[in-house]
Amino acid sequence: MEAKTAKKTGKKLVIVESPAKAKTIGKYLGKNYIVEASMGHVRDLPKSQLGVDVEDNFNPKYITIRGKGDLLDKLKKLAKKSDKVYLATDPDREGEAISWHLANILKIDEDDKCRIEFNEVTKNAVKNSIKNPRTVNKNLVNAQQARRILDRLVGYEISPLLWRNIKWGLSAGRVQSAALKLICDREEEIKKFVPEEYWTIDCILSKSNKKITTKLTAYKGKKVVINDEKTTNEIVEALRNNDFIVTKTKTAEKSKSPLPPFTTSTLQQEASKKLNFTTKKTMSLAQQLYEGIDIKGHGIVGLITYMRTDSVRISDEASSSVLEFIRGKYGDDYAVQNARVFKGKKNIQDAHEAIRPTYIDITPEVAKETLSRDQLKLYTLIWNRFVACQMSNCILNTNSIEITNGDYKLKASGSTIKFEGFMKVYEYVADGEEQHGLLPVINENEVLKCIDIEPKQHFTQPPARYTEASFVKLLEEKGIGRPSTYVPTISTLLDRRYIERDRKNLLVTELGNIVNDIVSKFFKQIVDIDFTASMEGKLDSIEEGKEEWTKIVHDFFTPLKKDIDIAEKEMSKIIIEDKVSDVPCDKCGRMMVIKHGRFGDFLACPGYPDCQNTKAIVIEAEAPCPKCGGKVVVKRSKRGKKFFGCSNYPKCDFVSWNEPVKDKCPECGSYMVKKYSKSLGNYVECTNSECKHREVKEQKDVQE
Repeated sequence: MEAKTAKKTGKKLVIVESPAKAKTIGKYLGKNYIVEASMGHVRDLPKSQLGVDVEDNFNPKYITIRGKGDLLDKLKKLAKKSDKVYLATDPDREGEAISWHLANILKIDEDDKCRIEFNEVTKNAVKNSIKNPRTVNKNLVNAQQARRILDRLVGYEISPLLWRNIKWGLSAGRVQSAALKLICDREEEIKKFVPEEYWTIDCILSKSNKKITTKLTAYKGKKVVINDEKTTNEIVEALRNNDFIVTKTKTAEKSKSPLPPFTTSTLQQEASKKLNFTTKKTMSLAQQLYEGIDIKGHGIVGLITYMRTDSVRISDEASSSVLEFIRGKYGDDYAVQNARVFKGKKNIQDAHEAIRPTYIDITPEVAKETLSRDQLKLYTLIWNRFVACQMSNCILNTNSIEITNGDYKLKASGSTIKFEGFMKVYEYVADGEEQHGLLPVINENEVLKCIDIEPKQHFTQPPARYTEASFVKLLEEKGIGRPSTYVPTISTLLDRRYIERDRKNLLVTELGNIVNDIVSKFFKQIVDIDFTASMEGKLDSIEEGKEEWTKIVHDFFTPLKKDIDIAEKEMSKIIIEDKVSDVPCDKCGRMMVIKHGRFGDFLACPGYPDCQNTKAIVIEAEAPCPKCGGKVVVKRSKRGKKFFGCSNYPKCDFVSWNEPVKDKCPECGSYMVKKYSKSLGNYVECTNSECKHREVKEQKDVQE
């Protein structure tokens, strides 16, 4: 008896990764298509075991991800009834691997042209992809498979050693451990740094009552380096005793070019600097913009191109479209004559375009009625950056003067915008670029009046701690990971408590240092930056069909296995002693220790299990409550953000995002709070909105 065959519906099945994307694409394709979401990966290596047969050419054992069984049954039934199945997962290695797993599960022949991909979720892009299906790219799949197996071998072979010898729950990772070492190395540089004193001298001169700030730059033709106050005073005295004579003037036009459109890395960096977004938040919002949002007057549209890319390439169609838009909105003078072509870095994955708007006419003004506040902020950033990249250069009028005072030379410069060009939509200041207005018209041999001489003492600063933005930039420069791995790498380090955030800075914890020391000692290959970067190149070679994935894994695992065997024998038992607090247990008298739990640190009696007493850790501010005089304690919001509140709550309702200080405002008597900014460093500010008195308390010690 023949088996029953499913009755065909005459429809085509399209499988994407997310429901949001499915909803958008469903609107584009119409009633003859059924669009379903796989909800990400459907098969993976098992969590309970290694899942890789190292004796059989590293053959992986894939299982259905828990909770995906019913979904796969549904997809199987739909596939049997459909005339054609299209796999439309994301256009990268992970997406290709998901399509490969789906093809296997749905029993689609490997020669079947079932794979479609698009860099943007737009009607044209989706419909064109349907017209041009291809087979699943096994090279891309093998590159993803190699990465997954390499990461599994490191994680599942090394992490148990850390559990047994250090502390349960710790982990090592192929990219994670190399990234942790970078942060530990920076902290070591900061600890070893010895500040050195140096002085600068500014001379405030004037012409026709207009002030000119000049900087002392040279003495007898050589750069001035001043290391002590005595020398500074001698120079100041010498300057006071001579005339300030203008010896050289120069006027010129300077052309400033726009930045290229965003890559994943540069978007994360700029969103951190300009919007104060974490890398995780930036990518979550970008995913929403990519997958599709219902825009008033336009329907459901994907607003940006694929957000995981390290390419700055722009399609000819997109360039033409934005140039036409610029000419229409800003005028011909603001558009470049020929579209700019930006050069990317070597060894990038250029399969995708840069991150750009999909429809240039959906301006931020058009989108703002629909988008959330944060979605709009990110979309505006992406839209402005893309439009600016095809606009004319900004033209600056610049002038500079050189001044001689005896054997000393001073300089001053200034600039104004002659033609704003791209700066009309996207302003940026390059590193080291100072902005001053134009100097007054000054002739050579003029003698300028000295209003004041300002000597300033400085101390060299240690290397800056990494922020998420600067760390992503470093990972990209070092070739550690790829656009898709920057966020999960940082998230893992934070989740494991190897690092923590302090303002925007990433600080290594005591636990992070211990893990780094152990992994660095026994597994030098894992934390070697060059080795980790070269492995990314080998994965690229697999993707290009130049290398066999099993050979790459074998060459990696053979020396690693030797290190594991040595570590098994030599890694001594290391116990991380709990930090002893100064709080006695009120049940048995022992000094309580600091433990870490799911919701943060807490105090516990070391006499467990005989004594099971625990307490919350209360951190008090130095200043009393400005309202009632009670104790001010550190609290956490529902989202985990730190704030300060009175311990007498609810009798006293004092709360503040900033820590109050003991000193009252000398001008109005209101209470003041601690604050920080990149330009000022640490300072205190009056909370009275009509006063806003401010005092800089210490020299800036944190940089971007």
